[in-house]
Amino acid sequence: MEDIKVKEVKAFGTSAADAPLEQMTIKRRDPSPHDVEIQIMFCGVCHSDLHTARNEWHGTIYPCIPGHEIVGKVVSVGSEVKKFKTGDFAAVGCLVDSCRECEYCIEGLEQYCAKGNVQTYNSADKHLGKQTYGGYSQSIVVDESFVLSVPENLDPAATAPLLCAGITTYSPLKHWNVGPGKKVGIVGIGGLGHMGVKIAKAMGAEVIVFTTSAGKFEDAKRLGADDVVLSKDREQMKRYAGKLHFVLDAVSAQHDINAYLNLLRVDGSLALVGAPEDPLPVAAFSLIPGRKSFAGSMIGGLAETQEMLDFCGKHNIVADIEMINMQQINEAYDRLLKGDVKYRFVIDMASLS
Repeated sequence: MEDIKVKEVKAFGTSAADAPLEQMTIKRRDPSPHDVEIQIMFCGVCHSDLHTARNEWHGTIYPCIPGHEIVGKVVSVGSEVKKFKTGDFAAVGCLVDSCRECEYCIEGLEQYCAKGNVQTYNSADKHLGKQTYGGYSQSIVVDESFVLSVPENLDPAATAPLLCAGITTYSPLKHWNVGPGKKVGIVGIGGLGHMGVKIAKAMGAEVIVFTTSAGKFEDAKRLGADDVVLSKDREQMKRYAGKLHFVLDAVSAQHDINAYLNLLRVDGSLALVGAPEDPLPVAAFSLIPGRKSFAGSMIGGLAETQEMLDFCGKHNIVADIEMINMQQINEAYDRLLKGDVKYRFVIDMASLS
């Protein structure tokens, strides 16, 4: 590994799957010529943080410091950095590096790096030789190629969730050409779904929200939905049978995927961005008669993530957030499991002291 200087910073993380998150000390490298050092001001709380901290995906390296929705201020830059200067607002999302050489990286699809990208936490650290540590910390050092600019008109705290929830919904909506004249279904109105509604509406689509909770009808309309359907009601579901151009499925719990495939028109597509723990059975005749497509999508590349931030800046889109302090994170995880947040927790990192 590189012979580089390091310094200790305060962080919040966990030492085991069944242990609470608590304050600890981690090491950050001093900036190299191409690095940007960011003092973290706000960090969003993603369901992936909880999955990883509790080893629910069976690959966590401990100690684990979650957090990949990072907004802060640049406090120092390397001698070769061109894009940022001290004092700038900057952001870091789910990735901090990739091979930069494979066909996907060259195409700007670093999230699908053939050799394996380096995620913001719980990935192999190319520099320090252990694992990467995320945004539940005082600061982070990242190569400028993986640092993003924050539109000046957006609230930095409410911008933080765009770094995961925003790009996770923007990327498939863009890829499947959502826009004027398209009827788009958004399944679920949680952390991902509420961003999908806002972004699809700003793209000019007619947006229909599908939810299991009648209590979310008013909120869905406030977020921009043109119509809201109670997915447990078969008669309501029939209204859109065979009529939707695209469905964005943001549900991570088990559910009947065929009920939503049946809403697609001929050549329609459903993209899954939620991550249910168990497989979702797909009936052949939910796809074959209408030449329908069932796909998945994962975040976005660096250029597309910046494009998303700029799009949100243009349309004044941010997440609906509940601010917490760092010491409330374990309670926030418990509430996240119950769906008790509208619609994204954001940590005020000034509380880490």
